[in-house]
Amino acid sequence: MLDPSPAPRPPSEDTAALVARLVDEVSRRLTPESVRPPVQPADQIQETRRYALLRLRVLTDVKQAVRHLEDQAAHAAAESGAGYPEIGQAVSMSRQGARRRWPGLITSETIHPTHRP
Repeated sequence: MLDPSPAPRPPSEDTAALVARLVDEVSRRLTPESVRPPVQPADQIQETRRYALLRLRVLTDVKQAVRHLEDQAAHAAAESGAGYPEIGQAVSMSRQGARRRWPGLITSETIHPTHRP
């Protein structure tokens, strides 16, 4: 029998704001700044564009890393007996959404029946 209690969830606003600040800081540190100071306004625009595109690339890499970590956590949850309803709830999506996101995650090998005396 599955535990019907919801997965613990930290306050989303606090967590989301903290993570946004941390990712912003990391992306700025990983994006190389322009070495030379711009001489003309046209150079300033080019350097601003270059920096923004480099930062966008870094943020895309961060998003891929987070997605990979999400996948690992979903597999760990399933291996410990969580079902699609619980996994979906943990990521604020429906059971069907979780099933579409992680097809084949829950199999007969991942279902661990609760021991009853």
